[in-house]
Amino acid sequence: MANCSAKLQKLFLNSLAICGLLYTTSLFAVTFPKESPVPGGIVIHALGEANTNKPVVTFNKNKVMITKRDNQWFAIIGIPLSTKPGEHYILVNNKKQGFKIKDKAYETQHLTIKNKRKVNPNKTDMERINKERPIIRQALKHWNETDDIFLEFTAPVDGRKSSSFGLRRVFNDQPRRPHSGMDIAAPSGTPVLAPANGKVIETGDYFFNGKSVFLDHGQGLVTMYCHLSDINVTPGQSVAVGEKLGEIGMTGRVTGPHLHWTVSLNNARVDPQLFLGGSN
Repeated sequence: MANCSAKLQKLFLNSLAICGLLYTTSLFAVTFPKESPVPGGIVIHALGEANTNKPVVTFNKNKVMITKRDNQWFAIIGIPLSTKPGEHYILVNNKKQGFKIKDKAYETQHLTIKNKRKVNPNKTDMERINKERPIIRQALKHWNETDDIFLEFTAPVDGRKSSSFGLRRVFNDQPRRPHSGMDIAAPSGTPVLAPANGKVIETGDYFFNGKSVFLDHGQGLVTMYCHLSDINVTPGQSVAVGEKLGEIGMTGRVTGPHLHWTVSLNNARVDPQLFLGGSN
């Protein structure tokens, strides 16, 4: 009986060691987002063996994220929604490397906004908007040079996806810019959580976006959370995955309580869905 017990204990400890090894391996493995070479998508471009210094890559004059996997360098390139289908290129240490972008037809969404000033702002509103735009743009193009990045996110809120990325928006029968994020509907007060480790680079209350939080995840990967009723973080604060950023609300231009979630990669707004459950 004692021998049997000892054998079971040894087997249990061996199992724990194997699980620990698997956990450690997966912890340091690089998980890529899903590749989608379309406007608003992501291109994963192999750059060659990682036995040289980390290359410097730009696309549309913006620095591009570089990461290493299986002893190879890879560029993780965000493709703006305005990109035309066809041949495009990045600069790798000032030398061109090409890739192709396919066409994608996004659906059109018609919305009725009761507050007409949120569709056609008056002069005072425009003065405020023009002051806010540079702050938002600067936050979304923020660059932090680090190799400590996570490219697989958890959903920031538990709710129904009420509006997909890339939709052609028509407000009160007036065409506007395509939808540059994902809308998740949930009751007011629902917690909004960090989808990955990051650092708060900006918070504010904006005319269209309402109360918002901007998170830096490294190497040009920035996420934005809009229409919050309450903000629970401050600029400069580091947050861990699952940490509360704020609560669902109806601030800014909205038709109901929801989170507008934007993902910006090398200053290009890309589909957040590509970061949810990435490919290995």
